[in-house]
Amino acid sequence: MAEAFGWGALGASALLVGALIAWVALMVLLGAAVFSVGDWRLAARGGGDRKDPTGAQADGRALAIVLGSVLDGIPESFVLGLTVLQGGVSLALLVAVVLSNLPEGMSSSSGLKAAGWPRSRVMAMWSVVVLVSALASAAGYAMLDPASGGTGALVEAFAGGALLAMLADSLLPEAYDVEGVVTGRLVVVGFAVSLALSAA
Repeated sequence: MAEAFGWGALGASALLVGALIAWVALMVLLGAAVFSVGDWRLAARGGGDRKDPTGAQADGRALAIVLGSVLDGIPESFVLGLTVLQGGVSLALLVAVVLSNLPEGMSSSSGLKAAGWPRSRVMAMWSVVVLVSALASAAGYAMLDPASGGTGALVEAFAGGALLAMLADSLLPEAYDVEGVVTGRLVVVGFAVSLALSAA
């Protein structure tokens, strides 16, 4: 009888596994939705061209541009904070964040300069973005602290969904505008390098 009980429990345990998978998938979609709604609202208020290197920001509102840049930095910083709890910062993720932020800062800043922003205002904006990104990274660490009762997989899924939405909505369109058909190949090369760094 015990054997039959065990086999029955094993077969039915797929219900729990399915529920967990559905819940994590829901958190990925929720993270993507939260980012997308925020991005949509900021674009409607004039922050949609925040990464444009040609000066299209001239038609946008300063606060929307600042908030849009902050919104872009939160997911990646949050995920970066999560990796600290896994025994150290993910080298692959850190390199990816640095390599994406450096040209992003150069491109956006040149666009803001062309739009008439003074250097002090641009530097103040990026300082706010750095501060909020640092806070987001700390939040990612704190939310997975066992003492806080946070569920790690769900938090990672939410942040991952937001990060994927940010890449698709913000970074890839701007990259394609500049690089054209080479963009896909560059994305694959970047992905391959990140895999190599993860395996190192």
